[in-house]
Amino acid sequence: MEKIVPIIAGAIPKTEVTNSSAIRSPMLEDEKRLIQGAQRGETSCFSALYDHYLPPIYRFIYLKVTHREAAEDLAHDVFLSAWQNIGGYEMQGFPFGSWLYQIARNKVIDFYRLRKNNTSLEQMDANLLKADPVLEVSVDRIFTLEEVKNSIRTLTQDQQDVLIMKFIEDLPHPQIAHIIQKSQGAVRLIQHRALKELKKRLVPENNMGNSA
Repeated sequence: MEKIVPIIAGAIPKTEVTNSSAIRSPMLEDEKRLIQGAQRGETSCFSALYDHYLPPIYRFIYLKVTHREAAEDLAHDVFLSAWQNIGGYEMQGFPFGSWLYQIARNKVIDFYRLRKNNTSLEQMDANLLKADPVLEVSVDRIFTLEEVKNSIRTLTQDQQDVLIMKFIEDLPHPQIAHIIQKSQGAVRLIQHRALKELKKRLVPENNMGNSA
């Protein structure tokens, strides 16, 4: 995968986004110190945050827009916005990535608002789905990846976000609730409905009856 251009020329190194299934985005060790350093203008601290959170943020965006160049541009914009506004960032007990996901969600919304396009997953790299459990176990492993891609794009934006963050990025419900600004109960309901809709689209009625 092509490298994303660093957001602060000469300060933040290029970081290669991989397709490794091992990538997750838990809170960085000593993250509070890095955030405080970045707020003081220390680019090395922000660079460490950038290196850690770029892969999941890029993947989240890519799953929403499916075009590599657009995803790279939007990821660049997310971190540029974060750098420009980090002075006003307040830690609330969640990883720094939660704030980045909020910025990313807004960037994707603006992307489609400007282009008047519908979300499409047709060109999605199969490796980015990483064989996650909701896409295999929850629907009985009887469908193809292509069917999954074609079905996810029919879900609402909130449903897509919850499924991606929960089952692909492995984020806990409290963090997802914080990111999308809804209660944990609402997140669980969105997840339930999304899985129900996804299964409905992926599993023919006769197979659903047979597997019941």
